[in-house]
Amino acid sequence: MRKLKLQMQVSVDGYVCGPNDEMDWMVWDWDNELKQFVGELTNPVDHILLGRKLAEGFIPAWESMAEKPADANEDKTFIYKMNDTAKTIFSRTLTASNWKNATLATENFIEEIAALKNQPGSDIIVYGGVDFVASLIQSGLIDEYHLFINPSAIGKGRSIFKELNGTLQLKLVSAKSFACGIVVMSYVPA
Repeated sequence: MRKLKLQMQVSVDGYVCGPNDEMDWMVWDWDNELKQFVGELTNPVDHILLGRKLAEGFIPAWESMAEKPADANEDKTFIYKMNDTAKTIFSRTLTASNWKNATLATENFIEEIAALKNQPGSDIIVYGGVDFVASLIQSGLIDEYHLFINPSAIGKGRSIFKELNGTLQLKLVSAKSFACGIVVMSYVPA
């Protein structure tokens, strides 16, 4: 069975965005060590899951990065990986996907993801959005949690753990800090 990994940026106080989806608190000045870490995390991934809201920004952003000429020191391998990897967009409002390598899923998300996990292939990764990931957590579909804790507290916002009906017990697999202030906490369900 394929593993479903979650990679998510989180504030120190547990929010993934502000109350109005603000993301200006996130650290994006990543050093090479953090970029390498992310590359290793995504290397075995051959499928990306996205909620509609995130897909509308995520896919065009990666496509535009691929279209820009590379400077002499830039390695675009990761950019190509993001663009070339198959994606499933989960939406209740879209009727078609006009993005490269992206299919649309509009039915029972939980059943569709369970079926994807049972197909042959490598790891699957989900990046968001908030409500979509919250439903995956509530349904017990996440196999690995990779939480990128940013050195910011925002006081209020939206949480991916808001749909829990009880305690979610996790086992720490690793914790790694980076020069930019991000600490990546990796967990599996206990």
